[in-house]
Amino acid sequence: MHGAAVRGVRPGQARAALVVLLLSLVLTMLVAPFAGATTGEQCSPDASTACIQGRIRTAAGDPAVGVKLSVEGQGFTGEAITDDDGRWSVAVTEDGDYAVTLDVATLPAGESLRNPGDNPRTVTAKLGTAAATLFPLGSGGGSAPSPTPGDPASPTDPGTAAPGGDAEAGVDSSARPGSITFPRVAQQFTSGIIFGLLLALASVGLSLIYGTTGLSSFSHGEQVTLGALAAYIFAQMLHLPLLVAGILAVLVGAASGWVQDAGLWKPLRKRGMGPVQLMIITIGLSMALQYTYQFFLGGGRLRISIATPTSVNLGGVIITHQSLLSTAIALLALGGVAYFLKGTWTGRATRAVSDNPALAAASGINVERIIRLVWVMGAGLAALGGVLIGLYFNVTSWNMGGTILLLMFAAVTLGGLGTAFGALAGSIVIGLVSEMSSLVIPSDLRYAGALLILILVLLVRPQGILGRAERIG
Repeated sequence: MHGAAVRGVRPGQARAALVVLLLSLVLTMLVAPFAGATTGEQCSPDASTACIQGRIRTAAGDPAVGVKLSVEGQGFTGEAITDDDGRWSVAVTEDGDYAVTLDVATLPAGESLRNPGDNPRTVTAKLGTAAATLFPLGSGGGSAPSPTPGDPASPTDPGTAAPGGDAEAGVDSSARPGSITFPRVAQQFTSGIIFGLLLALASVGLSLIYGTTGLSSFSHGEQVTLGALAAYIFAQMLHLPLLVAGILAVLVGAASGWVQDAGLWKPLRKRGMGPVQLMIITIGLSMALQYTYQFFLGGGRLRISIATPTSVNLGGVIITHQSLLSTAIALLALGGVAYFLKGTWTGRATRAVSDNPALAAASGINVERIIRLVWVMGAGLAALGGVLIGLYFNVTSWNMGGTILLLMFAAVTLGGLGTAFGALAGSIVIGLVSEMSSLVIPSDLRYAGALLILILVLLVRPQGILGRAERIG
């Protein structure tokens, strides 16, 4: 029994747990304002300028230099030529649709468009934002699949960066399955690790809530959305620095966890409602929150940062600076949670409540205070995950959390219900499987592959990776 020697929850320890989370934000997000910094002569969007841009790489992944593109629309005609890094950009001064045409005669020798029917491509420009347009090279044929409305992970969305493919970096995740090469395997593996870490931020909170209350919260995805939308409001509507916007978004998420438990879940627990009844309430709350977000912010796609992300080449793996920063922040935040659970009195009390609430209460632990703390911490971690996923995908929307909710539940179940470290392990597995599976199946089905792996693993080990087997009957 983890908490048998814990005689109570000290207020100072509860405050220390929150300080760990906040310090992880402050220390890592100090560099966040530079995540979208531009280099060279790349276009920079502002109130009177929109940028149409992209990056072109050869089938081998090298920059396609000297490729000529033309942009026409709204009475405007402009041209661009890719630089030494394969990047190009054109600045326009009016909202509207523009036709982007690539001059195939200027492609490097032996290169061709994978989807010739997509040339020219139409892109919608909006002042103050950057719209990316992809022209993947290499063997293929047919048109790229259309993005799913409202899905931040749509790999072919011109303004979206998805795990396994950065729109600005020119890594096309919609590549046809079957072309397995070492660079592509390395790229997908890296993307899987990054996506798994970001997914873990939300999954750990979901697992802690389940462990201490027995509640499977279907509204936890909306906590992820809340963090991303709050960061968008602070950064784009209130024009606060990205660092400040991110910290405030996490504080808003944490405060929402406190409000939910104080105003809804604690009163319902006192009324003796069972887990199934509470779960049904979370489904209704999820729907209410989703359409509240849509009512106030619309159904379009929103960008927390409108600056153009830059990328680095690490041994042939293309990673944007935003992805590197998001990974560092996620690692530090998860490390802070691990320290809290293993190295503090309140953390050990949390694990004791998760193991056996009745015995923990008999040991002198204030169970209700622990549950309140878990709700605050879980909602704050989900909001942090929403901010980082919004920056990683380069887009957010009113239903962003809902699109990854099943993956969160899969990670929690795969790792072991109610165990925070199991949620981390499950998230890494789900992230890797979902990205690596696109090597052999269409990328649109990569999440289905991850859920299939979940079923197969649970058939062999029903308690999950780090869960404990329990005798029934």
